[in-house]
Amino acid sequence: MTNYSLKNVTGALAGVLMSCVIGGAAFAADPKPATETTQTTNAAVLDQLPFDNTDDFEDAARGFIAPLPNNGVITGKDGQPVWDASVYQFAKGKEAPDTVNPSLWRQLQLMTQGGLYEVTPQIYQVRGADLSVITFIEGDTGITIVDPLISAETAKVALDLYREHRGNKPVVGVIYTHSHVDHFGGIRGVVDEADVKAGKVHIIAPEGFTEEAISENVFAGNAMSRRATYMYGNLLGKGPNAGLGTGLGLGTSTGEITLIEPTNIIMKTGQTMELDGLNYQFLMAPGSEAPAEMHFFIKELKALCTAENATHTLHNLYTLRGAKVRDARAWAGYLQQTLEIWGGQAEVLFAPHHWPVWGKEDIVERLKKQRDIMKYLNDQTLRLANMGYNMEEAAEMIKIPDELANYWAARGYYGSVKHDIKAVWNFYLGYFDGNPSRLDQLPPADAGPKFVEYMGGADAVIEKAQADFDEGNYRWVAQVLDKVVMAEPDNQDAKDLLADALEQMGYQAESGPWRNFYLSGAQELRGGIQELPAPNTSSPDIIKSMPLTMFLDFLAVHVNGERAAGKRIFMNFTMTDTDEAYGVALENGVLNYYSSTFDQPDVALSVARSEFNDVMLGKTTLKDQVDAGKADLEGDAAMFDVFRTTLDTFEFWWPIVTPKETM
Repeated sequence: MTNYSLKNVTGALAGVLMSCVIGGAAFAADPKPATETTQTTNAAVLDQLPFDNTDDFEDAARGFIAPLPNNGVITGKDGQPVWDASVYQFAKGKEAPDTVNPSLWRQLQLMTQGGLYEVTPQIYQVRGADLSVITFIEGDTGITIVDPLISAETAKVALDLYREHRGNKPVVGVIYTHSHVDHFGGIRGVVDEADVKAGKVHIIAPEGFTEEAISENVFAGNAMSRRATYMYGNLLGKGPNAGLGTGLGLGTSTGEITLIEPTNIIMKTGQTMELDGLNYQFLMAPGSEAPAEMHFFIKELKALCTAENATHTLHNLYTLRGAKVRDARAWAGYLQQTLEIWGGQAEVLFAPHHWPVWGKEDIVERLKKQRDIMKYLNDQTLRLANMGYNMEEAAEMIKIPDELANYWAARGYYGSVKHDIKAVWNFYLGYFDGNPSRLDQLPPADAGPKFVEYMGGADAVIEKAQADFDEGNYRWVAQVLDKVVMAEPDNQDAKDLLADALEQMGYQAESGPWRNFYLSGAQELRGGIQELPAPNTSSPDIIKSMPLTMFLDFLAVHVNGERAAGKRIFMNFTMTDTDEAYGVALENGVLNYYSSTFDQPDVALSVARSEFNDVMLGKTTLKDQVDAGKADLEGDAAMFDVFRTTLDTFEFWWPIVTPKETM
């Protein structure tokens, strides 16, 4: 029977945005203690960094008004938790255990301080209710909200907490500082779209926001989402031997992701806007932490927001879940502009992550240090590249000067020096280091058996690796046993020892995502892939906001080139309610679309975009739409079926630390 459903095509829209995966799972096997090497390594951190400086703890506690309700547990419509801050409270008031880098432990203790805070009169924040921080700015008649979290449920609880202590002020404005989901996904928890359409609420965002918010993770969304399960520690329990958050925030909520498109677009640096009696001045920062991002200054409050470009961590120039590499030079340049324009005026610096900074001197220092860590990584990587060193060598050679290395807000809790250096290399030079021996290497599953054969067989490698493990050479153990696991994925002895090495590397990591990757890999090696419910961010708001051309580009990613080879199919897709019509052609193994329809297509589909959205979301099938008279299909329906046979579906739980079977 003919089936016109496109559900399999759009299933991978689960990765449309940053993955917001289900809560942590239990360990498949008990984690092991820190080795003597790890204990020594972590203890040395206490002597390397200025732990006697407690200014951040004072700042994080400043202005506290009330804790999060229900001990930080927020539930969805079904009564199930979509956020639970309580699981991170084990760190409060305790010294770092042997299984945690003391610097990361300190960051966790700071991030667990949640609730409602006064930043300065008229500015309030709720922290610890999601990965990001939501800000409320009081104007003449109501409040403007900055970055309403990931989920509608968490944003609503934050607004309710604010109103409980500051009164039931109406929302008159929302500012999206940039295009990542943790800065807009909760919008419907704080705003009624009817008020937006009526002009009662203005939504302000930087140029390119909507396209970037939807598109950044669409085309490689399935791969990004799977890797994000590692990056955010979603598969890990929480505790001293497990997940400790991300360094940028505690974790990701799992509620309803929503989107209301902006009503006011900021186009250029220097643009101003009066909103509810306050004057906002904007600075564009595209290509920094997000493709569409901006800073702003509130003149009357002398308050500066630098979005995610100057928080309490060294940030990512490359995110380990996968995304386009960011421009360190431009990032530093935007902070320099911010200094020049507002550095002598701002009396409070706040951001959609972490806690604020107060005082002109400290604000200038923060902006300079964040500027200079990005500029240092950019310039030193290029210096070594121009001297003939490759990416791996540069990452080992570059040392951060003490004036930056000992500054807490420049520590690698979310980004890291090493993978940011590699990001700079890739931004300018790509993946190839110029050595022809590395130009066309065998893939891991093919190279693994040859490496193991050359090294004397798996048993010999494991024996030698155990000796290196006992000496604390975990990086080498992981590197060499990866070859064995790729050669013999059923060799549990190799997987167990590799897991042991990754676990110790996780215990030593200062970066939250590095720790999460290491411990998630160890867990998967010991217990296999745990196929938990996969993330689903293909909400009606996201689909509604996705241009049809973007969906067609996304559809093209699913075309299996080998199955499509030799086929020529010409189709017309007409959206009857939006007056959009495209000719869509499958030929030469690829899918293209044209701005005009074909005179003699093989098949023509006419359907309202709203009905087509239901098909895209899997709520109905195209056949049902045709049978119900909601869609019209003309021509040779069999050709549409042939087209569908060329489309691949994407498995979510593909293996990361063991080889994937080749097709």
